[in-house]
Amino acid sequence: MKSLLCEMNDHPALRQIIDTIADGVFTLDINGEITFWSKSMEQITGFTAAEALGKTCSLLRISTCLGVLGTGDPTRCGILDGASTGARECFLKHKDGHDIPAIKNATAIKDAHGEVIGVVEAITDLTDLEKAKMTLEEATRRLGERHRLDRIIGKSDCMQAVFMAIKATAASQATILIQGESGTGKELVAGAIHYNSERAREPFIIVNCSALSESLLESELFGHAKGAFTGASTDRIGRLEKANHGTVFLDEIGELSPLVQVKLLRVLQERTIERIGESRQRKLDIRVITATHRDLYTLVREGKFREDLYYRLKVFPIGVPPLRDRKTDIPLLVRHFCDRLNTETEKSIRKISPTAMQRLMDYHWPGNVRELENAIEHAFVLCNTHTILPDHLPLEIRETAYPAPGPAPVLTAVPKGKPAPLTRELLTTRLHESNWNKAEAARRLGISRTAVWKRMKQWGIPLDKP
Repeated sequence: MKSLLCEMNDHPALRQIIDTIADGVFTLDINGEITFWSKSMEQITGFTAAEALGKTCSLLRISTCLGVLGTGDPTRCGILDGASTGARECFLKHKDGHDIPAIKNATAIKDAHGEVIGVVEAITDLTDLEKAKMTLEEATRRLGERHRLDRIIGKSDCMQAVFMAIKATAASQATILIQGESGTGKELVAGAIHYNSERAREPFIIVNCSALSESLLESELFGHAKGAFTGASTDRIGRLEKANHGTVFLDEIGELSPLVQVKLLRVLQERTIERIGESRQRKLDIRVITATHRDLYTLVREGKFREDLYYRLKVFPIGVPPLRDRKTDIPLLVRHFCDRLNTETEKSIRKISPTAMQRLMDYHWPGNVRELENAIEHAFVLCNTHTILPDHLPLEIRETAYPAPGPAPVLTAVPKGKPAPLTRELLTTRLHESNWNKAEAARRLGISRTAVWKRMKQWGIPLDKP
């Protein structure tokens, strides 16, 4: 009888078949001694067949066996009495001493008369799976950290209003419309709402509505059934379904086509979804957050956006201010970007010179926080000292704030001698000529930048370019 279990060592074809199996396989005789040890067992445990044959499975110090018996002695575990342990998660000891997460399945082998003649055990190595789980958990943790409230930098009054709105909406289930220029951090606001809500452990799905054509976007959002159109070879779940129980963030919502607007309105009204090419209604439990840099109300008046959808989306609107309206936050943002880039580049840039900071404060930032981040990255490439200087900043920031000296046009030259009386019309003209840059307008008028700000407020001139 015992020779049946030893036959695998003497049968090349049978051994070759078993050695192609990724799971480890070994056998024990009725004395609990190892009679066969596959190649996969050698790779998983580090023990060669020569080291394992003739030993007992206590060699592996299997956690489930030790937990029950304290010794791992196979003759005492009941398996030789004809029992089957079934699949169990456990840990094995590698030859070098580290633990191996695995699934162990042991079965008694019986002859034609029902007598136990040995045991066959299969070992599935879970090391790669455990690493993947840890990677996923770490990625989820980092994603959550990225969208925490304290990842949005700002101490200005307008940003404090945004923080209050995030906290209020995180505690509700209302549909949110985030409005703001490109680069202001609308996605961060959406993420902060999700990760501070009761749905934080559920999916946070992001869809950029301007990145895909109408047909592709419809398929991405709603999914499709097999055969729904040419190329639909399998069923596909849409992003809205993937966000079930969580949050879907629809960025650039103003770019939706009329057809997709109608379908999205139905989702918001009925909380159901219907895949393309399918008539089945699927229930959804999702929170919808949308964002746009466009004026949706203007699009409604122009007939480009559905009015009923507009009011469904703006249950709670949040406006994210442009960087030019929150310049007191620039030093905080610069410090934040420097800290991050120091870690990533292993540099040690500790400060930014007052002149360079003044350039940043005077710039109008059409690209908002994203442009500021890019500007600091640009400076890190050029800076080889501990201090960022004006020359390290992008050219447009240096030139816009303080143009290079040269012959000024007749219309914009600062008059020689006694300057002309400052009037509202003259100040407005100089602001237009300098693209509403207060520092440049002051230079052309021959007065201080503080005086420009004071007169603008006194005469009701908009602080931002109309």
